[in-house]
Amino acid sequence: MSESKLNLWSFSGKIRTLHLTWFAFFLSFFVWFNHAPLMASIQEAFQLTRQEVKALLIINVALTIPARIVIGMLVDRYGPRLIFSALLFLSSLICFLFAMADSYTMLLATRFALGFVGAGFVIGIRMIGEWFPAKQVGVAEGIYGGWGNFGSAAAALALPSIALMFSGDDGWRYAIALTGAITLIYSFVYYRLVRNTPKGSTYFKPNKTGAMEVTSRGDFFFYLLMNIPMYAALAVLAWKLGPANLQILGPFASDSIYLGLLVLFAYQTSQVWRINKHVFKEPVPEIHRYRFKQVAILDLAYFVTFGSELAVVSMLPLFFKETFGLSIVEAGLLASGFAFMNLVARPGGGLFSDRFGRRNTLTLLIAGLAVGYFVLAQVDSGWPLALAVIATMACSFFVQAGEGAVFAMVPLVKRRMTGQVAGMAGAYGNVGAVSFLTAFSFVSPQAFFMVIGGAALLALVAVRFLDEPAGQTAEIMEDGSVQMIDVT
Repeated sequence: MSESKLNLWSFSGKIRTLHLTWFAFFLSFFVWFNHAPLMASIQEAFQLTRQEVKALLIINVALTIPARIVIGMLVDRYGPRLIFSALLFLSSLICFLFAMADSYTMLLATRFALGFVGAGFVIGIRMIGEWFPAKQVGVAEGIYGGWGNFGSAAAALALPSIALMFSGDDGWRYAIALTGAITLIYSFVYYRLVRNTPKGSTYFKPNKTGAMEVTSRGDFFFYLLMNIPMYAALAVLAWKLGPANLQILGPFASDSIYLGLLVLFAYQTSQVWRINKHVFKEPVPEIHRYRFKQVAILDLAYFVTFGSELAVVSMLPLFFKETFGLSIVEAGLLASGFAFMNLVARPGGGLFSDRFGRRNTLTLLIAGLAVGYFVLAQVDSGWPLALAVIATMACSFFVQAGEGAVFAMVPLVKRRMTGQVAGMAGAYGNVGAVSFLTAFSFVSPQAFFMVIGGAALLALVAVRFLDEPAGQTAEIMEDGSVQMIDVT
């Protein structure tokens, strides 16, 4: 077997770790989106208004942005084995509470708490990066992300039927509780069967915990600047839930959230200073430097790839229904193809990145993504339905292959901070979704696709400034010696 190929039928060594980890990610998304396909039953059980249903859908993603940052720090510090097992365990308990909710307030509280399970994606990025060499890490990360991400589609396909099997008004409760039970059992399975690194390898940890390390003065300020959009996205979510929109939050609650975000940003800034103030006293040795622009550009790339995927999946069924006069079932079935492409497109993006270079692959895929969205902006009722579906699937391929190409490069930035780099890029994906969906609330679907295409062109320019990983990167062993790690 060549060094660049993977024997996915194996269940030993690094392949076993890959299978066990993508399934852990699959379950995290299965739980994260277990309410969406059962929302009609939940709405009927609690007599919810459309505004209350919208609030439940929005609040499900609110905690994911900060959670991905925090989980990224924890996984770098304590290892993916412990953190993934703990995340699955805790999310299963919250899942049980959601299934037992007896009021709308409890539904909101438990759904908000379950938003942190969306950070599970970050954990596996570090795990796969530890087990696979640079020549295979792209396709391995793509398989992990693509197959694991299918958990949301699997929930949509399976849970309505499972709820019907239990019958009665509480069928939705048993279906959701079942997802919690499976996740609870697997949290112990995962802890028992995986290791953080292959035997004999060292798990490198950050020198300090609390913020990402940077290696120059300019990167210090660049890092602070890149934190601002994440807080802005959370403020937008609060605004959408506030008195000017869904009216779930009152004026006092909304103002308190805005103030809390300012305080949190000030606190994070102090942590960034605590971790990195040494760069203002003496230069970091060249062997230990990395360029933060690599992180920032990958953030922007994930903003337009995963961010647009989340946004488009949310609006595509209604777009097909209204444009072509389809039934809800027909529109949902056609739109689901956008998510199904994850199974092959994301691994494909990682594979192309391994074989043809990180920067060139990402450039090509984001260019294709931009063209795809500009084409979708032209779709109207005069188009043949089959042609519209083909255009949608082609665009989806570039979107999700682009996601695979982003995370083919994340583990190659700085090994000991892979969790934090993945966490920040993942958070930017959610920021993109909030940004694009907010834009969608003000414009037509055609203009919405044009907005994403325009954002992709900006990301395309940024990607050309990426440095292609080459040679080796340095990490410090516990005894103070330096180990060099191949990134080519």
